[in-house]
Amino acid sequence: MRIDKWLWAARFFKTRSAAQQAVDGGKVKLNGERVKPSKGVKAGDRLMIHIGAYEWVIRVAQLSDQRGPAAVARTLYEEDEDSRARRTEQVALRRAAGDAAGARRGRPTKRERRQLERWRERS
Repeated sequence: MRIDKWLWAARFFKTRSAAQQAVDGGKVKLNGERVKPSKGVKAGDRLMIHIGAYEWVIRVAQLSDQRGPAAVARTLYEEDEDSRARRTEQVALRRAAGDAAGARRGRPTKRERRQLERWRERS
């Protein structure tokens, strides 16, 4: 079975083309090697998947070419304990730090603008 199709069925990517782009871009490694989207995957293979700031290290448990519910998709792979621990730690750190980039998006509201003007007058 194609690796891009399996990644899509296992719900790591929303679309198969996104899975193809990730494999082409080197974000997915099969048994430690960079592969093409058409490379076959089989049960027992080890995958390293980089999605955003997170890294998944999984072992393929089952094959499926159909995308199903998330509960079924989770049965297609087994994640390493180290990988799970790293990801949960990263999530906790991101939550603790807050989303600094997301705090200031778009134009300031009327209230924010007035606060900014008052602050500038004091400076």
